[in-house]
Amino acid sequence: MTEVTRREALTAAALVTLAAAAPAWGQTAGGTGPLWDLSEIYPDDAAWDAARKTALAALPGIGKYKGKLGTSADVLAEALVLQSDLGRTIARIYVYTALKADEDVRNSGYQEKLSQSRDLYTAFGEAISWMSPELLGVGEARIKGFVAANATLAKRFDFYLADIVRQAAHTLSPEGESLLASVGAPLGAPQQISGQLRSSDIPWPTIKLSTGKEVRLDSQGYTLNRDAPNREDRKAVFNAFWTAHGKFKNSFGATYAAKIKGNMFYAKARKYPSALANALSGSNIPEGVYRTLVAEANKGLPQLHRYFELRRRILKLPDIHYYDIYPPLVSLDRTFTLDQMRATTLEAVKPLGTDYQARIAKATAAKWMDPWPREGKNPGAYMQPGAYDVHPFLLLNLSEKYDGMSTYAHEWGHALHSLLSNATQVYDKADYPIFLAEIASTLNEQLLVAHMLKSAKTREEKLFYLGQQMENYRGTFFRQTMFAEFELVAHDKAEAGEGMSGAKFNDIYFDLLKRYHGPNFGLDPAYANEWAFIPHFYNSFYVYQYATCISAATFFAQAILKGGPKERDNYLSVLKAGGSDYPVEILKRAGLDMASPAPYQALVADFKSVLDQAEALMA
Repeated sequence: MTEVTRREALTAAALVTLAAAAPAWGQTAGGTGPLWDLSEIYPDDAAWDAARKTALAALPGIGKYKGKLGTSADVLAEALVLQSDLGRTIARIYVYTALKADEDVRNSGYQEKLSQSRDLYTAFGEAISWMSPELLGVGEARIKGFVAANATLAKRFDFYLADIVRQAAHTLSPEGESLLASVGAPLGAPQQISGQLRSSDIPWPTIKLSTGKEVRLDSQGYTLNRDAPNREDRKAVFNAFWTAHGKFKNSFGATYAAKIKGNMFYAKARKYPSALANALSGSNIPEGVYRTLVAEANKGLPQLHRYFELRRRILKLPDIHYYDIYPPLVSLDRTFTLDQMRATTLEAVKPLGTDYQARIAKATAAKWMDPWPREGKNPGAYMQPGAYDVHPFLLLNLSEKYDGMSTYAHEWGHALHSLLSNATQVYDKADYPIFLAEIASTLNEQLLVAHMLKSAKTREEKLFYLGQQMENYRGTFFRQTMFAEFELVAHDKAEAGEGMSGAKFNDIYFDLLKRYHGPNFGLDPAYANEWAFIPHFYNSFYVYQYATCISAATFFAQAILKGGPKERDNYLSVLKAGGSDYPVEILKRAGLDMASPAPYQALVADFKSVLDQAEALMA
């Protein structure tokens, strides 16, 4: 692209100077409208609609290659280039409407346009659905010969084709694949039913807090009040919320048992030995990664128990209960403007080198993000990389506190991952899997907190930032691994032929709560109902990746902060690799074997170091 050429014409040092001098835009919270420039995707709605209609008209052209993929290397290359180029355009079409719709979810016009974009994606999926089964019919030997004979296949599609061949043993006949596709909706019902229970059918309790305020404890009310300053209020919130879940224990048990049965059906249909093996196969993750994570997290539990005792001391509590895990250890009144968030983040990521600095400095000075919350805006936070030929866009809802700056650094970590991947890989190998995605964002958070600790002046400031680190390890490593172990035990029992129920899920979950939180931790049996609150369990064997990503990020962050250019470049090679290989292989080349204990032991060791620092400050 010409933009890359122009960028490469400047030295990294010059880019740092130029971009760092530019002020951040939209510096005041609560602005009146979005601050990103979506005209870079399409200049207006008319241009978007013209692109949509052109893409829709091009879809039948894919069909002319049906039955011909095995004819020659050149024909296969033509078909895959058409598929790729159309997918690239349709992604851009979708991104424009998705971002426009999120600017104001009340705008029905853009919700309708987003629906049109989704319909286009569905039509695209239907138009190419025959390609993978036909490729399997061509056969591995012939496909390898085609790749060797055609430069386009070798450069752009070699990994894609190898991955299709890898899954041949688990791919059914066209009729079988069609049947599996048709059962997707009924087997997705448990997730819908459990969501419906939580959103509308449970009569959520209302309680009065010590302030006199009455709060309705649905999911949002619970999240907003579980860290209440008054301990009796927290206890009342927990008891009421989890008791309400318990009244629907049998219903939630039926939905989750049905979900597990569905996972077992898919595994059997695709000839996998277990539901876990089926779930991990997409990104070719060895089962040893999952089981080693669980084993090493359990070995690190003494440090987690030590943290809970430190939390009790800092909060000056006579004992510690489950309702004491959410109040902040130390409050920090400091606020940050967008300019300060940017400048601090740029300073924090200096260990990643001048090229990384140049790219993030230039990107954060441009109109690529919508930073502040406002009425009607989507309340989430994400980086959208789908407009490959433009650049990433970021939707944020920043607070002016440290958590806002941490989110800023986190999401820009995602954006730089995409920028580096896009600059290094062809489009067809640029998209990276979830297993890698949270490494770049989490590492930026860790560099930020390390920078803030280094510049902290007071004991309270230092405890605040150490507390951020400890909570991150508790919530993202240990808690997510506990969730992962719950899924593993539940599926293992079901696959062994045990009958599953809400009561059995409660028993499994309560055993895990007791083990992960330790013998000196207060746990009411009602809290065993928490598993029914976790929607991620219906996206099976997914949450473990939060724990693996923070482990990898910690491993790389510590290596970078203690090392030099070699350690930095090892890490950056992961970002630049994009989706050019299986994620475990990408990490192995950077010196990290996720099936070994090393990454998880590195995290536990850093957790211990942070605890040592916090305890020294307390002394």
